[in-house]
Amino acid sequence: MTHLSRQQKELIFDYCVGVTSQEESAAAQELIFSNEEAAELAKKLQRALSPLDSHPHEQCPDELADVTVSRLKAAAYSSQLKLQQLIAQEQGRQGAVKGVFRRNFGRIVLAAAAIYLIVSLYMPSIQQARYRSVCLAQLRTMGQAIASYQNDYDQQLPTVASVEGSPWWKVGYRSDTNENCSNTRHLWLLVRGEYVKPTIFICPGSGKSRGIKYRSINVRRYYDFPSRNSVSYSFRIRCSKSAGTMDAGRKVLIADLNPLFEELPREFDRLRLPLSKELESLNSANHGRKGQNVLFCDGSAEFVRSRLVGEGNDDIFTLQNITLYQGSEIPTCESDAFVAP
Repeated sequence: MTHLSRQQKELIFDYCVGVTSQEESAAAQELIFSNEEAAELAKKLQRALSPLDSHPHEQCPDELADVTVSRLKAAAYSSQLKLQQLIAQEQGRQGAVKGVFRRNFGRIVLAAAAIYLIVSLYMPSIQQARYRSVCLAQLRTMGQAIASYQNDYDQQLPTVASVEGSPWWKVGYRSDTNENCSNTRHLWLLVRGEYVKPTIFICPGSGKSRGIKYRSINVRRYYDFPSRNSVSYSFRIRCSKSAGTMDAGRKVLIADLNPLFEELPREFDRLRLPLSKELESLNSANHGRKGQNVLFCDGSAEFVRSRLVGEGNDDIFTLQNITLYQGSEIPTCESDAFVAP
């Protein structure tokens, strides 16, 4: 019997808590069917989670989830300290120890070790699953906001007029002529039109600060997000032949931050990024490089572990036949999906 890797255990955990995509669910089911250790782990997790089936589903407030995560971490750390103290006391004790204490000591050690092992193994997955869930909810809210915008503007997607060769990476740049210099300005139209709150554009798993304070009087003064730290998603750049609308199908519209453009130049003079082998394979940093949440034009959102999305297995983070990015490239056809910056 082959022992499970950490990634396989996380896949089974995600499957049992119901946060896997269709492809991941199929992979988890096949693993459970073919591996005894996987089947036993799934059985234990399902048994542990079974009491939750009798409770109606309610969205867990972020504050409560954060407090719970913090307390579980504290409990695990406390158990580890107690374990270390007991071991030290046992090793330093002179003379014989009564059999009853030995038995109790063994139970304490095993219980503390079990708590620490369970929490250390599954707490990261629990927290990551919560981040993914919140992020998916945010993307669906963005989809609803875009749909409302389209209803008000003859089915047009949020669009800021631009000329060919305009940069799409200068997030927060303020020019004297108010020219379009960033692909995020399209999404900012949703904020200016009060279709959505600006804080929703920060993925909770990205590690970016939510400390930026917006006031209604300031929002209308801006024509873009204040800085790259105030948005951690990438928006689709359409080809030059686009009519401004998009079929409500499985075309990618927004995704977690493009890994190519996580670190943009502080100065707005120029961007020059050669496509390396590493950049060709990286997933978004928003969810620990394990995948990215994607919003489709039909309003659905899904967590995918691969950058290759859709029937054509198109890489949503790169352009076809482009190996050097200078921040003004656009797709040559609608089948070449590209989200940036």
